[in-house]
Amino acid sequence: MLETKEQIQSNVYQLIKPGVFKEVNISHPLQNGEVVVEPTLGSICHADLRYFSGQRRPEALKEKLPMALIHEGIGKIVKSNLDSLPEGTRVVIVPNIPGYILEGKQANDCCPICQKEMGDNYCEHKRFLGSGYDGLTQSKIVMPSSCVIPIPNEVPDEVAVLSELCTVSYQALRSIKEKLQNSTVAVFGDGPVGYITATMLTHIFGIKEDRLTVFGANADKLEHFDFTKCFNVLSDHFSEGNQYDIAIDCTGGKFSENAINQAIDLLNPLGEIILLGVSEEKVWINTRDVLEKGISLRGSSRSSFSDYPPVLKAMKNPSYQEALRALLPRKRTEITSVEDLKNVMDDALQNRGWEKCLLEFHW
Repeated sequence: MLETKEQIQSNVYQLIKPGVFKEVNISHPLQNGEVVVEPTLGSICHADLRYFSGQRRPEALKEKLPMALIHEGIGKIVKSNLDSLPEGTRVVIVPNIPGYILEGKQANDCCPICQKEMGDNYCEHKRFLGSGYDGLTQSKIVMPSSCVIPIPNEVPDEVAVLSELCTVSYQALRSIKEKLQNSTVAVFGDGPVGYITATMLTHIFGIKEDRLTVFGANADKLEHFDFTKCFNVLSDHFSEGNQYDIAIDCTGGKFSENAINQAIDLLNPLGEIILLGVSEEKVWINTRDVLEKGISLRGSSRSSFSDYPPVLKAMKNPSYQEALRALLPRKRTEITSVEDLKNVMDDALQNRGWEKCLLEFHW
């Protein structure tokens, strides 16, 4: 059993309804095996914007709000009794916390998913920050020590803040690591998720240009993918049929339908589609060709803390850092109040550009 040691006070910027934030004070119990982290730098995700703009289903909004947003971020430890995590340590905050850690149990005493070691990110009792539980827009957050990962000295804050997004792609790709060694790969999506996935295939999994192609619809965004072949699905002509072994859909939203069906057209028999893009609506899929080609479709959601160390290790490589910097803005947005947070969310909603939006917290 976890024993409460003291109460930690935190100023929290909660979204109480779409478009409206409120500052509240919350007391977090600090239990044995936990540390207190002060968030320092966060990044806005499309999931945050869906909550802020009210684009989630009404029942989901009713269930999850009020809630502090932001799950992509880093911070510094401000209270700890662990020699391995001294105060002042820069850490990545892992937003996905499996139930057995929350309850101080062993994985074998948790849900069937954890018992079979099928992935902490699919734990039936998990807590995910910024999705039903308060995220990083708060001055103090209490975390299990196993869910904060020290940032290597060689990795700057602005690169480390991308680690959560990178681990989501890593989670999906590591399951097909053996297949990737000799496969031709198509990535659908020219946004941040597509770029993160393509750079990871190049820098971590060693996929060269002759085996990697990115399909997108925005010529300006595709210019960033200068390390591999690119096709614009709106203007370029490319042959259909039996060209790729693996396709990864990183589009999401209304574009998922076109991307998935284009992938079905282009895949070799017994090819595989990995779904990373999130859509709130159901999409039509050409099941006839899925059956005739024997294509497999597999979804991949979020990541677990075991995905972070290899990603942070890769981020120590200057060439990988340089590739990731293409997603970074020229400056960060300082957040000192709920008004600052609302303004930056409004701006991010209206101007969904290529670059990630970084939030520098001053508590």
